[in-house]
Amino acid sequence: MISQYRSAVCIFGKYMQNNLPLMLSPINFPCDNSQQVRTIKKHWNPKYKKERREKFIKIELPNYDNSGDMSKERLRSEMKKYGLIPQRIWNERPNVVSCTPNIFESYVVPEGDGKFSTITKEGAKQKFEFIGKKGKSMLAINKIKSYEDTFSTKLFTEQATDIYKKAHEALAAKDEEKLIQYVTETAFPQMMHNMTDKTIHWQFLESLEPARLVHARCTSVLTKENIFAQVTIRFHTQQILCIYDRFGRVVMGSEILRKDVLDYVVFEKHLSNEYGVWRIHGKIVPSWMPPEEVPPKTYTLRKPEDDLTEKPVESVAETVPPETLGEQSTQDTSAATR
Repeated sequence: MISQYRSAVCIFGKYMQNNLPLMLSPINFPCDNSQQVRTIKKHWNPKYKKERREKFIKIELPNYDNSGDMSKERLRSEMKKYGLIPQRIWNERPNVVSCTPNIFESYVVPEGDGKFSTITKEGAKQKFEFIGKKGKSMLAINKIKSYEDTFSTKLFTEQATDIYKKAHEALAAKDEEKLIQYVTETAFPQMMHNMTDKTIHWQFLESLEPARLVHARCTSVLTKENIFAQVTIRFHTQQILCIYDRFGRVVMGSEILRKDVLDYVVFEKHLSNEYGVWRIHGKIVPSWMPPEEVPPKTYTLRKPEDDLTEKPVESVAETVPPETLGEQSTQDTSAATR
């Protein structure tokens, strides 16, 4: 019955494919009882069983269940055995360019600045040179104003003076969190250098001359849209500085003596950053200025040599001459037998 049913299904399928009438199907396929069967039992000869087995290459499959329990060395050796390259740990570190590494196009300080007035010949010459170099600075100031609408040279000098005071007060107090708000990442290690075991007393007294903007430059870093601005401000002030070492001794300056200080401080701002602020980036030291006073290093005094040398220990044992060693041994043995 099953074979007849299969043959009927096969005939019906052929009839449907040829679009023939149902009555003509027995005429077209009168004796078509053949059907393709996939499960035909083929003859299998056990002979040459070994040869047939050697035709295939045995592959040792990895055990993925135990891969999580392996140590790093074991996992690396297993991957090396299968010809796999161990995957490296990828740690992506963000790169933030918040400041420039140095001062670009630094201001050339005229020789003798702060000593000559504008009435003298040398002072008038310095004033004329300053006006001649003001062209590039004006272009840079216009560039800054395109990013910062409220920028003004007069207001900025007051802001720069306030930043200058707060930065030095934070440096004297050794408040690093507050200091990084007023100085850039380039100036921070330079200001904190050699500050350990020292006490600083700093005080801003007055300005001998009003602070003024003498130099301004803009530059792009990496891309044209990433623009930084640097402005040089001239400070001529009176300050008090006194530095104490770790033993409380004065190594530099005085808390009573006033000193006239002439500084050319460079302020920097990341103009492309919407939240960028003006911070101290560095200081220009002219080559003609006298060298600054360097505080001496302090050391602990070493103990005198008499205290360091060890005194010989006196022996309390009785000294016995070598000639009487034999007699003393016989006396000891006789006393022991008694």
